[in-house]
Amino acid sequence: MKQFPKEWAELKVALSHDWLTGMRGGERVLELLCEGFPGAPVHTLIHEPAGISDTINRHPILTSPLQRVPGIMRWYRYFLPLYPWIVSRFKPAPADLLISTSHCIAKGLPRPEGARHLCYCFTPMRYAWTFYDEYFGSNPVKKMGLKPVLRALRRWDHSNSSRVDRFVAISHHVQQRIQRFYGRDAEVVYPPVDTERCTPDREPGHDGFDLIVSALVPYKRVDVAVEAYRRSEYPLVIVGTGTEYERLRAAAGAQTRFTGWQSDEDILKLYRKCRMLIFPGEEDFGIVPVEAQACGKPVIAYGKGGALETVIDHETGIHFPEQTAESLQEAVETGAAHSWDPAHIRKNAERFNTQNFLDGLGRSIHNCLHENRL
Repeated sequence: MKQFPKEWAELKVALSHDWLTGMRGGERVLELLCEGFPGAPVHTLIHEPAGISDTINRHPILTSPLQRVPGIMRWYRYFLPLYPWIVSRFKPAPADLLISTSHCIAKGLPRPEGARHLCYCFTPMRYAWTFYDEYFGSNPVKKMGLKPVLRALRRWDHSNSSRVDRFVAISHHVQQRIQRFYGRDAEVVYPPVDTERCTPDREPGHDGFDLIVSALVPYKRVDVAVEAYRRSEYPLVIVGTGTEYERLRAAAGAQTRFTGWQSDEDILKLYRKCRMLIFPGEEDFGIVPVEAQACGKPVIAYGKGGALETVIDHETGIHFPEQTAESLQEAVETGAAHSWDPAHIRKNAERFNTQNFLDGLGRSIHNCLHENRL
């Protein structure tokens, strides 16, 4: 049973989140904040209630004028150059503390009068600072056209970071980015993983398949796994949807199965029955590998980014050094030959449980309210 810090009950809080179109890792963080601060208004660019949990939907949701644009849920990313101007026009609800959960522009919400501002930062704006080719492609004409737009976004993002009183990063990987791009210090509080829900199967073993749970978009590098498993012919199950779905299916071997979207309960069953989880992308943190480990399953992960903090090499998984089919295939073969201890793997995952997140964020909020700005 999770316990929220007692100090939270006395706070008047406003929340800011980039957009609300589906329930991913960032929205799970926001969901917990909504539980901890009942009635706190949530400021966001757009809101699709059907894709958002009842816990969040019960709060006052304050949206931008983009909400009224026809078809905005499909096309909202095309308005990226306008986001800084749009978020600056918000009239924030009165509060003692503004908490922004941000990977883009949520931290740009104007501060309520007299309030402090804590930013729980998933990453500095990745569209502007990192992963350019993965998001926008390598087309030289497009790259030339977007160059001044991205330059302006970087200027805005750097300047806006000075308005935050305290940064909290989701990993040491992101902490380093905050220092590099903003010149600001940040403490680390790992995101919450529901280790009470994610538990090992009562019957040990596996059903003879490896597993990927991921959005099927370029930067996730699922293509690397598709190629590796086309060569090995070992069964691979891929859960997820996205712009790369059809291309990946066309490239896959006969032993690779695509399930599309799956419920949390169905994913939990797959975690419990798989041999290993495959994680080929570079992530800021990566909740999926921790969920799999909570189920006692080893993780084969690209050795960069958040996986270096969540997967212990040769104890709870294997890190592979290059995003190539050959490097991944070698790591899978090593993992298949390794003798794993499910209890030890789960113990590692328990470091990232929900209560540790609440306790850590509670300390950060206390420091934000009672100490001078870093």
